[in-house]
Amino acid sequence: MDNSEKKQALDKRYLRMARIWSENSYCTRRKVGALLVKDKMIISDGYNGTPSGFPNICEDETNHTYPYVLHAEANAITKVARSNNSSAGSTLYVTASPCIECSKLIIQAGISRVVFSELYRMSDGVDLLRKAGVEIVYIPCENE
Repeated sequence: MDNSEKKQALDKRYLRMARIWSENSYCTRRKVGALLVKDKMIISDGYNGTPSGFPNICEDETNHTYPYVLHAEANAITKVARSNNSSAGSTLYVTASPCIECSKLIIQAGISRVVFSELYRMSDGVDLLRKAGVEIVYIPCENE
């Protein structure tokens, strides 16, 4: 197995782990998980959900997501910001491609690579990341 095959195998493993991590989400419409990895170590994790201190209810009675619900990427980035780790040069593994708002955070956090397995309904976030020079890797979900 050459280096690129090893890298892809590792990417797939981390994506599976992000998918498992998404199961922690209380959101019913969509569960998203994220892992931030640097030097083969998970330095942060996140899933979509409400801010600390809010009830774990993501949608209203009409099944619309509350505007204060945080995306998995934002949770992972803010969590690492509260630690002694730096996200500069890290890889973000996320189950869905980032939206524009999360992409801005990814750029500002110095994350150099984003690997995802599902396409978000809009591509403006991925377009912004590409424009900023962030490496984008799309690995479609495999049936397990």
